[in-house]
Amino acid sequence: MKSLPDKKGYFGIYGGKFVPETLMPALSELEDAFLYYKKDRDFLNELNQLRKTYIGRPTPLYFAKRFSEHLKGPKIYLKREDLAHTGAHKINNAVGQVLLAKKMGKKRVIAETGAGQHGVATATAAALVGLECEIYMGSVDMKRQALNVFRMKLLGSKVTEVPTGSRTLKDAINEALRDWTTNVRNTHYVLGTVFGPHPFPIMVREFQSVIGKEARKQILDAENRLPDYIIACVGGGSNAMGIFHEFLEKEDITMIGVEAGGMGIETGKHAARFAGGSLGVFQGCKSYLLQDDNGNVLETHSVSAGLDYASIGPEHSYLRDLKRIIYTYATDDEALNAFELLSETEGIIPALESAHALAEAIKRAPDLSHEKIVIVNLSGRGDKDVQHVAQIKGIAF
Repeated sequence: MKSLPDKKGYFGIYGGKFVPETLMPALSELEDAFLYYKKDRDFLNELNQLRKTYIGRPTPLYFAKRFSEHLKGPKIYLKREDLAHTGAHKINNAVGQVLLAKKMGKKRVIAETGAGQHGVATATAAALVGLECEIYMGSVDMKRQALNVFRMKLLGSKVTEVPTGSRTLKDAINEALRDWTTNVRNTHYVLGTVFGPHPFPIMVREFQSVIGKEARKQILDAENRLPDYIIACVGGGSNAMGIFHEFLEKEDITMIGVEAGGMGIETGKHAARFAGGSLGVFQGCKSYLLQDDNGNVLETHSVSAGLDYASIGPEHSYLRDLKRIIYTYATDDEALNAFELLSETEGIIPALESAHALAEAIKRAPDLSHEKIVIVNLSGRGDKDVQHVAQIKGIAF
């Protein structure tokens, strides 16, 4: 499992490169650079130093005692990616890719963002190394993540609104791909998740795998054994793959990816690709996709902008087929309840994305004994979502 993808970027039948011919040389250049620098001592020393002194790694593995006691079930640990610089795991990948872009001689980086966290992370990394930066964002997401839009601008990046289609993440990705096609010679596209054409899925996984490597060491230090369950939310799937990958060969660990069930699968207003999707090609790779019978991409819905996406990283589809990872979903209401419960019991306001993973822990806890150990990857903090949740609850500031 850990040896994939193959040389063409496939995880079984999933993955590959489905892009215009003009981008094929850029993808080959990127793959060559990634394979070279991932083993280059100077590059790795610089990246590791920034992880320690800039990102704030290792992030803690925290035993959520009051949350666990409230649920009357297993011991629940939180991998605190919300405490990484900029407030989410996205910075791990952004710093890695921007460093790589500078080594490749690129003068400009672009990115897309839904919840804003990847955009903020890319803007931050670009400011750190001195590269021009432009972020594409759908109109709907700009409205519900206005604070992050301001943060990106404050960091010196240009934020370009995408008012077409569903005006969310998939439309922002389309615009970023068009920009990259036009400016490929001087621009690197900092794709934010384990999705898109090869080598992006493996490259993002590599930069995010630091989460799982740390968590493995930390839980052994805390409990002298590995966990029984690992739970993470899944939009494109980068935080999930970041923590899952280190444990793939431990078959006695149950790993669960949680998609956005929105208003319920039966309503059609969700972003649960495995519950309501089918195999298709979308934005550079083959994977599960929400589409109609004619192959048209369906609009999605989630209370969480970061999970509101029509497809999922190809490695997730492969691991689902192998039954190595279980995929399920949490509805908007379940995520909002988890958002409030963790805030009240631990003083930690989670991102709405992470709240979907917490909702799964809440569901499973009554059936698990006190001896069981669960790790939930807390992929980001909820500051960005506070105003959005207040609006849902009808609270005006």
